[in-house]
Amino acid sequence: MNILVCVKQVPGTSQVEVDPVTGVLKRDGQNNKLNPYDLFALETALRIREEQGGEIKTVSMGPPQATSSLLETVYMGADAAYLISDRLFAGADVHATSYAIASGIRRTGAFDLILCGKQTTDGDTAQVGPELAEMLGIEHAANVLSIDAIDDKSVTVTMNLDNLIQTQTMLLPCLLTIEKDACTPRLPSFKRKLETASDVVTVLTAADLTGLDPARCGLKGSPTQVERIFPPEVNKNKEQFAGTGEQLSDTLFDLLQQKKFV
Repeated sequence: MNILVCVKQVPGTSQVEVDPVTGVLKRDGQNNKLNPYDLFALETALRIREEQGGEIKTVSMGPPQATSSLLETVYMGADAAYLISDRLFAGADVHATSYAIASGIRRTGAFDLILCGKQTTDGDTAQVGPELAEMLGIEHAANVLSIDAIDDKSVTVTMNLDNLIQTQTMLLPCLLTIEKDACTPRLPSFKRKLETASDVVTVLTAADLTGLDPARCGLKGSPTQVERIFPPEVNKNKEQFAGTGEQLSDTLFDLLQQKKFV
């Protein structure tokens, strides 16, 4: 079974700078790491390969330094890795990102299953996986808690939806986004690190992607324009009240009146 796992390198800290002109995160020079949610997707792929056999490739879009995160996926057990990297893709929103990754996936060859983390810790949109599936014209399931059965034709999964837990069977090829509770990721292998060649990561530029429309890439190809990005305000002030339920309700009502919320 040929499995693709989409991963992303994200800032390793919440203290990141924002470009005042474009409104996007400044990723150069940051302490970066592999998106934590993607670790669950990769571990799921590794377990499927242990049962079914096959090959695992990891795919990412980002600047050249994202190579380090892709190497980490190889140390964990992936067979090969691809980095989609070009200045043309800079500043992409979820739509333009999905378009570029879909173009890169078509370049990597045939696949049976695509796995993504539920979301990334920098964007938190949880939209790239489903949009990627739509652009590739395949079925998808989000928020997957477990893979209950899989063979060379179909996969049965349990999904964590808003108001219920649902089981669904889909034909392959398809795309799944994996929840953090699906499994426990393994650690990278130091032995694999020593045995891995430096050229295991293949870099794909815009020129390598057949049929790519530059007008749909990067900041210019993004229908979503960011007005402002800022770190959340931290307020550690707190006030505690004690009393009966009736007393607390009166206190809360008085407080809301004082703050002119009611």
